[in-house]
Amino acid sequence: MFEAETPIYLQLAAQISEGILRGDYPEGTAVPSTNELASFYRINPATAGKAVNALVDDGLLRKVRGLGMYVTEGAQVSLKSKRKKEFIDKFVNPLLEEANRLGITESEIYEHIKKEGKK
Repeated sequence: MFEAETPIYLQLAAQISEGILRGDYPEGTAVPSTNELASFYRINPATAGKAVNALVDDGLLRKVRGLGMYVTEGAQVSLKSKRKKEFIDKFVNPLLEEANRLGITESEIYEHIKKEGKK
């Protein structure tokens, strides 16, 4: 389930973030408790807690004393914005740099994307 290269708590935090992004955990709703996460994934509760606390630090979850962790207002928008920036930095900018080196115009790129998108 988890890969060895990345710490488990980061992988779990990413899974919860993905659930927020997909709408599995709408804003204002509770996410599973650290004990539920630990039991489901068969991991140490401290590891599950570290994942949840990372999301609290990122402003995606908020602690409600005695009730659990809840998705913050604006969490999905924040995640989308962050992911868009990462996508542009990782894929779009290098694509444009390579296209520029090869003399491929923006219109050629656009036409190719349009054509491939119809498949």
